[in-house]
Amino acid sequence: MDIDTLLSRGVAEILPSKEGLKKLMSERKIKLYQGFDPTGAQLHIGHAVALRKLRQFQDLGHEVIFLVGDGTGQAGDPSGKVSTRENFFTTEELRENARDYVMQAGKIVRFDGENPVKILYNGDWLNKLSLTEILGIAEHFSVQQLLERDMFQERLKEGNSINLREFLYPLLQGFDSVAMDVDLELGGTDQTFNMLAGRTLMKAMKNKEKYVLSVPLLSDASGRKIGKSEGNVIGLTDEPSEFYGKIMALSDGSIVSCFELLTDTSVDEIAEIKKAIEGGSNPIDYKKRLAFELTRQLNSADAAKTAQTEFEKTFQDKAPDFSQVLKISKKMATVMDVICLGLDISNSDAKRLIKQGAIEHNNTQVVDSKATVAEGDTFRLGKKRYITVSFTK
Repeated sequence: MDIDTLLSRGVAEILPSKEGLKKLMSERKIKLYQGFDPTGAQLHIGHAVALRKLRQFQDLGHEVIFLVGDGTGQAGDPSGKVSTRENFFTTEELRENARDYVMQAGKIVRFDGENPVKILYNGDWLNKLSLTEILGIAEHFSVQQLLERDMFQERLKEGNSINLREFLYPLLQGFDSVAMDVDLELGGTDQTFNMLAGRTLMKAMKNKEKYVLSVPLLSDASGRKIGKSEGNVIGLTDEPSEFYGKIMALSDGSIVSCFELLTDTSVDEIAEIKKAIEGGSNPIDYKKRLAFELTRQLNSADAAKTAQTEFEKTFQDKAPDFSQVLKISKKMATVMDVICLGLDISNSDAKRLIKQGAIEHNNTQVVDSKATVAEGDTFRLGKKRYITVSFTK
């Protein structure tokens, strides 16, 4: 892969400029990193988007660091959180969670052989900071700057608290860049604020330019994120058949974005897939192709073939579609919510299906789209697509 493709495909934004980073990379090999707070024990396909980008940098010979956030994880990243965490992790809990991170990430990046990815733990320096050093970091930020974060503004509007512990999170993540003296930090778009904090500190403490590269968050067409906090985790080390089935259970609206961000399928071919689906082609054929490719990437071609055969025998031979568990928040617990999320369609399309009698709720034809649903409720969407409702905790 050339630099232009590396800095364009699967990239949301590069700050301060793509041109500047491209110029630097053409002059010398750079040092870059991504941090992973082990607040869960499993890496999932949402992580794979950035891990693939790290692998591309690695293949071009740049120095890549896989940073385990056992220090920042103690503060608790507020990114995307509408309320303060009820519990915070200890160093011991974080290190235990991270025990298998390298093995899981090794499905995508290389930790041995030529130009291996380096593994570091930010607790090694964050836990050693003195009071004077912490105050020195803090003086480069204002309260107003930190309050600009979208989720903090949302909490203030809702009257929810902002814990000072997580309020300081961007400062700790920002110091990682200084401690490792990097040229570039990579992360999801939800990490842009934190990554820019590192840019601020690098300029203030080392008088050095640090670039920020954000990758899109993996989501379906409705914008619903695919990841741990949303309750739809697809683990990198899930057993192949289970992994294949979970990909098949994604909404149809996820197909194109998954091809774009998780495969090397050409841009032209992806455009053809998108056009075909929008034109009415059965999306299950493309989803099977996607499931096979991702299962093959993370396991082997033989494992992917076996997983596909098992899926077809279990589900497709009995029905043109399949059952899935739809995890939703209790705040989104209406019939309309389930239909829109389950089929990845608009409210108007959902109303049309209800009017046509194409939706059943607990074996009864839906007439009231505003009716509430309960844990374990079942829906039939179309002829043979079934959904069971499960509430996220």
